[in-house]
Amino acid sequence: MLERGTVVRSSAGRDKGRLLAVVGSEQKKVLVCDGKERPVERPKSKNIRHVESIGISLNESEMQTNRMLKKALGRLNAEINGNT
Repeated sequence: MLERGTVVRSSAGRDKGRLLAVVGSEQKKVLVCDGKERPVERPKSKNIRHVESIGISLNESEMQTNRMLKKALGRLNAEINGNT
């Protein structure tokens, strides 16, 4: 099961390819947000089969506000894609 703070890439749906942070989990679903389209206050429920972990976790301080979460995910996306 994915833990809170794990960064995942969506593999299905409108947000396919987007980096998201796990903020909770349910039975076979995870609650994810990105700080922009999906704010921390309104996470999206996604089937666990439709996300893949990229092996990076955010700490709680990076997930406190939508602005901080959006900035952290943007930085990670730039590092992964080579746009530093």
